[in-house]
Amino acid sequence: MPRGDKGAYTDKQKRKAEHIEESYEARGVPKETAEARAWATVNQESGGGNKSGSGRGKPDTHVSSSRGGRAHKSGSPEQRSAAARKGWVTRRKHQAA
Repeated sequence: MPRGDKGAYTDKQKRKAEHIEESYEARGVPKETAEARAWATVNQESGGGNKSGSGRGKPDTHVSSSRGGRAHKSGSPEQRSAAARKGWVTRRKHQAA
């Protein structure tokens, strides 16, 4: 199969890539870059084309779409909440000064 041929992908994978590409384009990403990112996301979630071979039927991980492109969060939810409160207090203190 030549590079770039999407024949080994399922219809669902193709629809998912199209949807992701449209989302990137709506955020102002150039078309070629959006397409490349969309297929990279599909490959990361499903391990590539699923139409035939040993990978068929493996469940998708959805790890990249659940993150939504954000970096990994550090700390527990309680630590993040405490940091947010501390930042809010500091901003309020600086605004009053």
